[in-house]
Amino acid sequence: MPNSSSCKDNLMSVKDNKAFTLIELLVVIAVIALLMGILMPALTAARSQGRGVVCRSNIRQLLLANIGYASENDGSYAPAALDIFGDNKYRWHGVRDDVNSPFDPARGPLAAYLGDGRVKKCPQKVNFRQGDPWDWDFEDGCGGYGYNMTYIGSRIWQSYSNENCKITTKDFELRRPAQTLMFADTAMAKLDNGRPYYLEYSFVEPPYFVVNGNPVASWGYASPSIHFRHRDRANVGWSDGHISSEKMAPFEGVNVYGVESSDMMLGWFEPMDNSPFDLK
Repeated sequence: MPNSSSCKDNLMSVKDNKAFTLIELLVVIAVIALLMGILMPALTAARSQGRGVVCRSNIRQLLLANIGYASENDGSYAPAALDIFGDNKYRWHGVRDDVNSPFDPARGPLAAYLGDGRVKKCPQKVNFRQGDPWDWDFEDGCGGYGYNMTYIGSRIWQSYSNENCKITTKDFELRRPAQTLMFADTAMAKLDNGRPYYLEYSFVEPPYFVVNGNPVASWGYASPSIHFRHRDRANVGWSDGHISSEKMAPFEGVNVYGVESSDMMLGWFEPMDNSPFDLK
């Protein structure tokens, strides 16, 4: 027959091996929740930073492709949209057979200068509306990037005409390549039954319209297309090949489609004039 001290030892052993109490479990859960609350913003920021790095790499490829194009075409950069005042089938990022068809990147002017012949998509997820009808997808295929058509991808800075869409600026005309924007994160916002949505848009619009080489501030601002989607910043590619991350300048204005641009993170960075786009 076991002695009393042995029984006491067994009872103590059972008590020592009992599970967590409810209070202890709640404390553990609270500590885990606290740690998650501390770590999640850091993880989100790290993921966003990683997407920003990939985006900058995509823009750099576009810069190098266009610089390579100019070097083999007597200094002329790739045309942005040969027929924008006509059939709307030709873009810097591809060509299509009709306005309801997707752009074929293999037929675009930069295809031979890009690694796989395609414009890579910005990794930052943007809910671009795509598919028919034409006004939903008129720029599909640009990857969420826009080209400085006004000053580089055409000569409409001289005058708005079909002919000036077919002739582009030459590299020697850029007096300040490191300060002349070539590509950037872009989008356009439209309304569907009063609700705004994003479309891909393949041009970086300067703040002011240009007439005979001069910005016309008295006409008011154009519809902005620079999309500050990377934690309130936009990646910008400059004509000398370098990339910068620019912060959105304060801006209030309704675009041509009736959308409050700042609500959709569309706008410009400082200085909010045409100087970052211009050739001067």
